[in-house]
Amino acid sequence: MNWENQAEANERLDALLRAYREACPAPEPSANFMPEIWRRIDERQRSLSFLGRWARTLATAAAVLSLALAAYLYIPRSSQSGLSTESYVEALASAHAVDSPDAVEADEM
Repeated sequence: MNWENQAEANERLDALLRAYREACPAPEPSANFMPEIWRRIDERQRSLSFLGRWARTLATAAAVLSLALAAYLYIPRSSQSGLSTESYVEALASAHAVDSPDAVEADEM
């Protein structure tokens, strides 16, 4: 970087900082300075803790619902419902048993 460009950049930076100081003057210290800062911090934390409580509540509800659904799916059903209790693979195997005529014809060829 060339010295002229660096000096020009420093001048622009100084002008920018001067404009910032003029636009945002330093606050005057008062007796309520620290209590006001802590009040603002507490307000932000309260709003964030509210959201945190809601997030924890929803996560707990989702976990309970997941466990309830898992228990519902795990508990075996009674055979009184009239529906078949065999799996899809078992139903296919029984439908295409070795002693069925289709299988016998295929073996004879």
